[in-house]
Amino acid sequence: MVDEAAVGEKYRLLVGHLDERALRLWAAAEARVGGHGGVVAVFRATGIAESRIRRGVGDLNAEPLARGRVRRLGAGRKRLTAEDPTLLRDLDRLADAESRGDPEQPLRWVSRSHSHLVGALRGLGHRLSVRSLPLLLCQVGFSLQANVKTREGKQHPDRDAQFRYLNERVSGALGASEPVISVDAKKKELVGSYKDGGRELARKGEPVKVSGHDFPDKELGKVTPYGVLDVGANEGFVSVGISADTAHFAVNSVRAWWEQLGHQRYPDAKRLTITADCGGSNGNRRRLWKTELQQFADDTGLQIDVLHFPPATSKWNKVEHRLFSFISINWRGKPLISHQVIIDLIAATTTSTGLKVYARLDPNIYQKGIEVTDKQLAAVHLEGHAFHPEWNYTIAPRAPSQPAAATRPAAHDQLAGVSEAPAARA
Repeated sequence: MVDEAAVGEKYRLLVGHLDERALRLWAAAEARVGGHGGVVAVFRATGIAESRIRRGVGDLNAEPLARGRVRRLGAGRKRLTAEDPTLLRDLDRLADAESRGDPEQPLRWVSRSHSHLVGALRGLGHRLSVRSLPLLLCQVGFSLQANVKTREGKQHPDRDAQFRYLNERVSGALGASEPVISVDAKKKELVGSYKDGGRELARKGEPVKVSGHDFPDKELGKVTPYGVLDVGANEGFVSVGISADTAHFAVNSVRAWWEQLGHQRYPDAKRLTITADCGGSNGNRRRLWKTELQQFADDTGLQIDVLHFPPATSKWNKVEHRLFSFISINWRGKPLISHQVIIDLIAATTTSTGLKVYARLDPNIYQKGIEVTDKQLAAVHLEGHAFHPEWNYTIAPRAPSQPAAATRPAAHDQLAGVSEAPAARA
């Protein structure tokens, strides 16, 4: 006869230490020792299913398993793929992004979520659950993937040659301790209590509440941050414009950088190298960009070398991935509620490699659509380089060199908008 109290106490002591097979064999041994009615008695004492105990009795009578095994070879539930040999083939066809245009495709133009895939597989006669799908997807080589920007459109035949030329000129300028800047305009940002991409730590259930729409505020409008990255000094300067992103705004941003930071860092500089995209306000076809650079060269006495990246390669511009990307990380999840907040967030951007960023507000209103006549363009002292002169050119000052601080009054006046915190850091 089975002492149910003793068996129950043994079970409570052993249950956390024995694997499935060992526990089953122990229960079967207690039942066998108890004689007639032993299986039922052990069930009452432990709660182990009678079928499981009887299976253990059968295991006691069978040959012992190899050391370390819990089940005999071939035992346990069969794999889905063993019972359904076409399952992986159909799953691979359904999940393959390249087959989305197949008219026979059950999931055509449908998100490939787990539930959609399982529903489509069931429609093809397969039997499986959503929980079993992740392992099957791994078997056919699928995992969650984000989009990767690698396609650059039609490439210019001299794309790589321009990269090599640009690298050679920039390396030469840096080797001679001459200033090299990378410039570009960041995308326009709404000013106000609007949702900003990304997440920021906050107490659970207490997210920052913002406006439910993205219509621009009539008073605050939008801003355009124009970045100037000093490549050699790993130093960023951002001019936050409240008006149109024009060539005049772009050159005024470069001018402000020179007056606030560049001239102090490079007091003996005679040449400035600028790398820029082929499009936007600093595009190589912008006449106003060239005439404004000429005025800047005249005012500072600097000879300006401009090197443009080939078309459709703007992401390689250093200002993008060494300045703008970190600014976006720094203000992620933070509503850009005012101009001062934007400037403070930009100026607070740093990196582990020592990046420093300075910011200013440019309150000027820049007129769009200014036309530059052929005569005005001809007055620019522009000399194209031997290699792709439309991308690479030098603008020399037309007048004798003047002290760098002797700039146009209009540009100097707009520097009254420089924020106090960045200026102190300078």
